[in-house]
Amino acid sequence: MSLEITDIQTKVSGRFEGGVSNFRMEQDIFTFEAGSEIIKDVIRFMKEDETLRFNFLTDLCGVHYPDNDTSSQYAVVYLLHNWIDNVRVRVKTFLPADKVEVDTVTGVFASANWMERETYDFYGVHFIGHPNLKRILNDEGMKSFPMRKEYPLEDSARTDKDDRFFGRTPDNYEPNTK
Repeated sequence: MSLEITDIQTKVSGRFEGGVSNFRMEQDIFTFEAGSEIIKDVIRFMKEDETLRFNFLTDLCGVHYPDNDTSSQYAVVYLLHNWIDNVRVRVKTFLPADKVEVDTVTGVFASANWMERETYDFYGVHFIGHPNLKRILNDEGMKSFPMRKEYPLEDSARTDKDDRFFGRTPDNYEPNTK
């Protein structure tokens, strides 16, 4: 018997009741949300349950939603794979802007180590209990987190670029059409 989406939803929602929500198909991957205080338990349950058997953490990443209210501006996304039944699941947990932290899952999946470090490095998500949470690609002295959408995409004070090369023309520039 192969694992069905309804089985996953029934098992997870039965075990965690109000802590999980918003079950849906999102770009052909079954997706749901879990509270940040229980995400580690949800991931562990999905790995260790005899029916679910999500035995592989494919990816773990951060997302910044600057237009959300401050209680859910950041998210950590976990992509799990059950190799036996070839089923994938996406689990999201949202974090408030004033406390961007969540428990590490390195004790559940050792492969989460580098993924969590990268997420910390680029989004500033603090993984509580991580064995070596430090920057992985950016300079240790860097104070900001480059994937956060807190800054404008372009520096309006730059003088070393010519907008014509970027497909934009200032009002006072008439391209030569002859």
